[in-house]
Amino acid sequence: MVNCVVKNWQGEDVGEATLELKVAKSENAEHIVHRSLVRQLNNARQGTASSKTRSEVRGGGRKPWRQKGTGRARAGSIRSPLWRGGGVIFGPKPRDFSTKMNRKERRLALRTAFSSRLEDTIVVENFANELERPKTKEVIAALDRWGIEPEAKVLLILKEVSDNVNLSTRNIAKVKLIKATNLNTVDVLHANKIVVTQDALEQIQEVYSD
Repeated sequence: MVNCVVKNWQGEDVGEATLELKVAKSENAEHIVHRSLVRQLNNARQGTASSKTRSEVRGGGRKPWRQKGTGRARAGSIRSPLWRGGGVIFGPKPRDFSTKMNRKERRLALRTAFSSRLEDTIVVENFANELERPKTKEVIAALDRWGIEPEAKVLLILKEVSDNVNLSTRNIAKVKLIKATNLNTVDVLHANKIVVTQDALEQIQEVYSD
């Protein structure tokens, strides 16, 4: 069990929140988190890159010159991979890069990754009501009050994303906004700081506790 200090919109400490997640053993933690990371990155690949072989390039049916007597090297097609405009040797073809990982392993890896970032995690009260209208400056000021440096990459985790919060954060280049139910290994490990609301933390505890 880990206790986290809860901050309000003004950056003041107003209470504590607890988080208890089952994580991987220390000797296996790095391996299982790495597998989850590789799986997510692989599954995001489209795999649509495609090049043409010599049989797929248009033309090249006629032998460009006779076999012997010209003084030049023999050639059978102008679409040889050795020629400009020819086919590609061992070029990419459409393929499926996705890798499989058991659901229990995926969830264990996510819990382990999130728990490893608790030192860089800031728990705040739900601040949706603080934004009466979309205002990017107010969110930037709040991040500063929470002790986050301007150049830091921030992952903002909410239980529910209101329109005002979404519109206020979408123009901040280094802030990524996600819902607690969309928590994933890549975003958790990529961010320098993680800001999670108290109700989102409770949802994470509820959804990912098993």
